[in-house]
Amino acid sequence: MNAIKPPTPDRQATPTDMVSSRSLMRRLWHDELACHKLRILAVMVLTALMAIFSALYPLVIQRALDMFADHDPRILYQVPLLVVVITVAKAISQYGQSIAVQSLVLLVIRGLQQRMFHHLVHADISRIETEAPAQIAARFTTDAVAIREAMIRATNALGDAVTVVGLIASMLYMDWELSLIAAVLYPIAAMPVRRLGKRLRRESGGVHEQVGETSAMLTESFSQSRTIRVYRLEGAEERRAAHVLDGLHAGLLRIARGRARVDPMLEVLGGIAVAAVLGFAGWRATQGGATLGDFSGFVAALLLAARPLRALGTLNIALQEGLGGLQRVFDVIDEPVAVAQAPDAIDLPPGGGDLRFEQVTFRYPDGRMGLEGLDFVARPGLTVALVGPSGAGKSTALSLIPRLHDVSGGRITLDGVDLRRLVLSQLRDAIAYVSQDTLLFDLSVMDNIRMGNPQASDEQVRTAARAAAADEFIRALPRGYDTVVGPGGQRLSGGQRQRVALARALLRNPRVLLLDEATSALDSESEAIVQNALTHLRQGRTTIVVAHRLSTVRSADLVVVMAQGRAVECGTHDALMDEDGLYARMVRNQAFTL
Repeated sequence: MNAIKPPTPDRQATPTDMVSSRSLMRRLWHDELACHKLRILAVMVLTALMAIFSALYPLVIQRALDMFADHDPRILYQVPLLVVVITVAKAISQYGQSIAVQSLVLLVIRGLQQRMFHHLVHADISRIETEAPAQIAARFTTDAVAIREAMIRATNALGDAVTVVGLIASMLYMDWELSLIAAVLYPIAAMPVRRLGKRLRRESGGVHEQVGETSAMLTESFSQSRTIRVYRLEGAEERRAAHVLDGLHAGLLRIARGRARVDPMLEVLGGIAVAAVLGFAGWRATQGGATLGDFSGFVAALLLAARPLRALGTLNIALQEGLGGLQRVFDVIDEPVAVAQAPDAIDLPPGGGDLRFEQVTFRYPDGRMGLEGLDFVARPGLTVALVGPSGAGKSTALSLIPRLHDVSGGRITLDGVDLRRLVLSQLRDAIAYVSQDTLLFDLSVMDNIRMGNPQASDEQVRTAARAAAADEFIRALPRGYDTVVGPGGQRLSGGQRQRVALARALLRNPRVLLLDEATSALDSESEAIVQNALTHLRQGRTTIVVAHRLSTVRSADLVVVMAQGRAVECGTHDALMDEDGLYARMVRNQAFTL
């Protein structure tokens, strides 16, 4: 058993219903943006200044050409000075606006990531175990990037919109007739771009899921590198990777094609608008119309407006992709939690750990029965061994004790109180768990052990390590207790990781001790030392062991034999051998290791 979890079916990815853009943005404002009003005001002020300075360029060009035509000597100093002043002012406001926007957006992304992590770290264990870690991580990376880009584009769009308004005002001031021609043509591009944006939002959702699946596949493949080489699975893995990468490539290509249509479409419409303006202006010039300065200033404003107008045209594409990521983030945050603390939860009463399973039933999410009518009593100071064939429900029963899952029927009591009525933090503080295959955190050995009791002193940590037969090898490490063990504890052997995890459990001084054959990876000498430590630790405490070794079963005070989710036999080793039932057959068939 590698973890105290029931087997669960593969999670089927189903597309979530598309939430309206307006409701998503309204929620983003309410949940994250509303608390940063001063930052938003600073962004708006700096954006408006930057846009106003951009809109002044056509007027300066008009002024320069008119002065040039009139041979005005002030052109030697007035126009260059204006250009320098406007350019410097725009550069300063642009720098401030960029810093303000990035700071605001990153704060919002940080808030969303924190809320999502808070939800996931408190979510039901079944929700975490049914999705690959890489797919969950994609919510924090791929989706966060899409949201960040969309927010930056949306904020910049405010500046583009103000710039366009300023340039339109300049154009109207210089020539209202030409302004009407441009005003008719540019909005035509909005309709196809809007339809394309909605399509890309759907596409981006599928691609982000594929990114998570690709990361999960690669993580799995690299973590199984030894198995792949020993069983010569290189070719099969290459084909599997090719299939996953082909799907990702096809999705990304669809998005790239959709994005690629936008700029040419806007470019053609912009060119048509410029051509129409030039044609009309040329006809009017033959009739003795506006001055060269008016015409040149207008064309400059029109060309300057092309970039922000194109940016506004492509804004919808970025927004739709960002809203898709935002929807997926909110889907995670809004997931209901099945295992939660009761509103009227009570404190854990004093006691020695009297644990009772009373007609306990557990049903998997897909409807399969995991436990049915499980009934046994584990008294303080006694060791209860859960044995049985694979799939009998041993790990499922173990997972119900710290409420990683909740019972579907019946109840489990600790010192006379239903687990569901207890304060959840107090319940889990009273429990220590050591699995057969322990993964440690990428921290020092000292920090990994101290997780059992964060308030413990260094000497208490070392005492626990000595009791778990870990002190000797820890002191031999390059930096002793300060040695960082690497991701998953990969710098230690399996037996060393197990002893560190056992030291953590010893330091916790629990009321209930859960062991998933915690000494299976130890050598005989270390196992004897640890078993001696466990003998002292079990004094006055309840110990539940999922047992695979006959030596562990023999030493148990009570053996609960499970089959198909039920307790079919209960008793000591000798009593069960005398009954000559399922347990006796398992012993004779060498179902246990010696």
